[in-house]
Amino acid sequence: MFTPKRIAVGSDHAALEAKAECIAHLEKNGWEVADFTIINDGRTDYPQAGHAVGEEVGSGNFPVGLLLCATGIGISIAANRHHGARAALCLSKEYAQATRDHNDANILVMPGRATIYDSPVEILDVFLSTEFSNGERHARRVRMIDDPEAK
Repeated sequence: MFTPKRIAVGSDHAALEAKAECIAHLEKNGWEVADFTIINDGRTDYPQAGHAVGEEVGSGNFPVGLLLCATGIGISIAANRHHGARAALCLSKEYAQATRDHNDANILVMPGRATIYDSPVEILDVFLSTEFSNGERHARRVRMIDDPEAK
């Protein structure tokens, strides 16, 4: 479990409903939620939310993040531009468990319009409750994600 129970959240307009469902679930379960969704003239642009959450989590201001956009792809790309951010697009509980266990992902990304195999809340719960295995094989690979020169 991530501690403290603080999470940075952001989305675009295509995922506002799923984001609201996730925020309600998080708050009900004692999480402090900071929403970095930026609304300009009724629009929400996924790169702004992706960069904001990527920076907050990558810099250590928040231990974990949640991002949602139409497909989850663009917002993942934006978040992963920030050192220390490891945003993973997850379509199922299985993906969420694997990316935490093997990749130590710290930002969960889900689509707001594309097909997912489990509910967003179920995926979120698995992501937040799965610990990084921290075995040398996986830890070495995570170091390689953050530093391509690492061995």
